[in-house]
Amino acid sequence: MDEAIFAGGCFWCTEAVFQRVKGVERVKSGFCGGHIKNPAYREVVQGRTGHAEAIHLTYDSERVSYEDLVAVFMATHDPTTLNRQGYDVGTHYRSAIFYLNEQQEKTAREVIKNMEEKAVDTDPIVTEIAPATAFYPAEDIHDEYYNNNREQGYCQNIIDPKIRKLMTGFKELVK
Repeated sequence: MDEAIFAGGCFWCTEAVFQRVKGVERVKSGFCGGHIKNPAYREVVQGRTGHAEAIHLTYDSERVSYEDLVAVFMATHDPTTLNRQGYDVGTHYRSAIFYLNEQQEKTAREVIKNMEEKAVDTDPIVTEIAPATAFYPAEDIHDEYYNNNREQGYCQNIIDPKIRKLMTGFKELVK
């Protein structure tokens, strides 16, 4: 099994998307890219730790490539807004790919370069590409948030459209 870490705004959103990608075996919400050990959610959302809300996923590279995971990630959030995803604002909602090795860094940069060359987005991509720091799991209450709360307005208005993007744009990758 291989691993990847992505930060695309609220981790409830990215968790819900990647739980539906074939080859992804486990998705855990948490925090990465900060400067203190074992941050609590309340500290992260106050912007005091430097962490981003992120997901750590374990996947089978025989079934889904890292390149495909990066493509899904980039398509299911807005990589052109700095420290913001929709109504969620702050450095902890930044777009970031935290790479675990040189090949992941190279792949992430290539995917973004291809997007820029094809002018997929009209605004510049601001996704941070940085070496992974320690990943700290979020409190268990955040696990399976979308799956357990689909009737909530946030899930219907913010997460459902991201799931639809996955289902329509990456049919071959959906479980």
